[in-house]
Amino acid sequence: PPGSGKTLMARALPSILPAMTIDEELDVTRIYSVADMLPSDVPLIRARPFRAPHHTISHAGLVGGGNWPHPGEISLAHRGVLFLDELPEFSSKVLEVLRQPLEDKVVTISRAQGSLTFPANFQLTAAMNPCPCGYYGDATRPCTCSSTTVTRYQKRISGPLMDRIDIHIQVPRVEFQKLRDLRPGESSADVRQRVEAARQRQRERFDGIAINSNADMHPAHIRKFCVLDDACQSLMKTAMRQLQLTARAYHRVLKLSRTIADLASAEAITQVHLAEALQYRPKLDLM
Repeated sequence: PPGSGKTLMARALPSILPAMTIDEELDVTRIYSVADMLPSDVPLIRARPFRAPHHTISHAGLVGGGNWPHPGEISLAHRGVLFLDELPEFSSKVLEVLRQPLEDKVVTISRAQGSLTFPANFQLTAAMNPCPCGYYGDATRPCTCSSTTVTRYQKRISGPLMDRIDIHIQVPRVEFQKLRDLRPGESSADVRQRVEAARQRQRERFDGIAINSNADMHPAHIRKFCVLDDACQSLMKTAMRQLQLTARAYHRVLKLSRTIADLASAEAITQVHLAEALQYRPKLDLM
């Protein structure tokens, strides 16, 4: 529901992301230089980008365009985070153009005088309310929307786009007891240490291969590095049937399981890691 901290968590995400390698820093710097957005006093961008365009953004503003194509928001978020707040408020045309860059991690803009390809390897993060009034399913405040309105609102996001989002989390209302609790939570610096350790494990795993993280794995890499034992295969088979997972979702669940195992410093994917990854898949009523 509104005010539960969705946007706050998304904006805190860059604070736990691993530091960029020199190659990633050069990639990002080149994009901002081409877009004429490189500050004069910053010869090399070292912080991962965080882009949060408004929901009124145009197709060209998100993808890139112009008489001579220039990078859009998805390229400016390369190696960083693209945050879309109030996701259903974006036009369907704008949202659907995200599907191809999320798979290919590049975007090609064609014009009469030629075409240009920009990198677009970004982490998509989005936030949305469950309905127009925001209180569908809330235990405290009743929803004023009809079931038809709720369904129509959720259907603004297509199934293929939802299928490309690996982690779906419901954020409940924050209770008074938690708000008044003065005990500090885990700091971003501590979380970032775990993330850095997991990313280092991935760099060692992919040494000699032209990828840096689990998210960049192709099916051939998944077969090699995401091996499941008999118990995990049985769990995955049941999940494929009950959750009606697509082939894309199958590979994404395995990559996410591998990342969860890396965060736990585990050598192999276990049922615990696989079950957690499956819990993050979208519910069928949102498809």
